[in-house]
Amino acid sequence: MTQAPRTRHPQRPPQDPALRYAYGTNGLADLRLEDALGLLADLGYAGVGLTLDHMHLDPLAPDLAARTARVARALERYGLTATVETGARYVLDPRRKHHPTLLDPDAEARATRTELLLKAVRVAADLGAHAVHCFSGKLPAGTAPEEGWRRLGEGVGSVLDAAQAAGVPLAIEPEPGHLLADLAGFDRLRTGLGSPALLGLTLDIGHCQCLEAAPPDACVRAAAPWLRHVQIEDMRRGVHEHLPFGEGEIDFPPVLAALREVGYDGLVTVELPRDSHAGPERAATSLAFLTAAETAAAHTPAESGARAPGEAAAADATAPRQEAAPC
Repeated sequence: MTQAPRTRHPQRPPQDPALRYAYGTNGLADLRLEDALGLLADLGYAGVGLTLDHMHLDPLAPDLAARTARVARALERYGLTATVETGARYVLDPRRKHHPTLLDPDAEARATRTELLLKAVRVAADLGAHAVHCFSGKLPAGTAPEEGWRRLGEGVGSVLDAAQAAGVPLAIEPEPGHLLADLAGFDRLRTGLGSPALLGLTLDIGHCQCLEAAPPDACVRAAAPWLRHVQIEDMRRGVHEHLPFGEGEIDFPPVLAALREVGYDGLVTVELPRDSHAGPERAATSLAFLTAAETAAAHTPAESGARAPGEAAAADATAPRQEAAPC
């Protein structure tokens, strides 16, 4: 990681937002990590969603602790906080995206994913990060759902022990097409494990639009007690494709108003993993969009974006279901 010649001073938007916005490094894959952090600080971001991957902070390369210490110093220099993300596509298997998972039929393969999560917890503790993100993975062919849930609970439970010792929440993300795909799935995992304090939720606002029965702002309110990390981007109903703001269907002021209403104080991380080719531009326009939307949110009635339960159910019943363009 190259060293910056000077300390950069964030150029905050004219009116500082109450929410703390971050940008994911999986959308800045063509930048060196030091350059990405400097860019985000200069734009006025409060933090970074740091994906453990080969191009930035490789969890499998030697001297992880020393490299993590250098990243910690860079975060301090730029005035950024972090969440640690574990959704790198090929960091563990160069041929199969997001494999192995905690649901893998092979115990050694599951242990490989568990070890990555344990490393992520250690990295997060060393960075002072506010959460570690994770996901379940897809149910393997030939595996009964009950067995998948058993494996998931076992794997998450083992990581929670380390998270407890480190004081870092583990924030699992409902992911379209995965075993744990929605808020109901999170509730099943949480209650099955006895509602551990360090098990939280990564709520992806686009995923709410994609497949939840309730609108995104209602999802925020429902998830509030367990909300440890938020990812945000635009999306269309029934299509799992992360879109730049304004290219999907989400009404953002009610969503941001809901985040403020429930007192969420973690990072709200822009996730555009397929837009690294235009990463700096996307980072700039995303923060401008969110800042403007939050200003509009200050004038949004508390429940304006929510549909009545009957309307939500009707919309869910007629929405197209497809698993297109997963992240």
